[in-house]
Amino acid sequence: MPIVHLLPHPELCPQGLDIEIKPGKSLCEGLLKAGVHIEHACEMVAACSTCHVYVRKGADSLAEASDNENDQLDNAWGLEAKSRLSCCIRLGESDITIELPKHTRNHAREH
Repeated sequence: MPIVHLLPHPELCPQGLDIEIKPGKSLCEGLLKAGVHIEHACEMVAACSTCHVYVRKGADSLAEASDNENDQLDNAWGLEAKSRLSCCIRLGESDITIELPKHTRNHAREH
């Protein structure tokens, strides 16, 4: 099973974390299941960009971003070339390393 290496984030995961997620499963769902409270204001239907992540390593093992994902990414805070929406990422067979942005465009946390 691929391992997702999550780099430290000051609020959501201060120590960083390694998570096993089955191939084909959603990165966002895997993070939530592991206790990482990533924003997902649209309930993971690629309509908001609050689950924005940076794929630091292993991006070549993932499917290309769809046009819809790219359109939503235009609204993400801190957009970079390695930006993706975690609700759109389905894990492949390879490990990836991700980083969570320091901020999201969400004004209020839902939980």
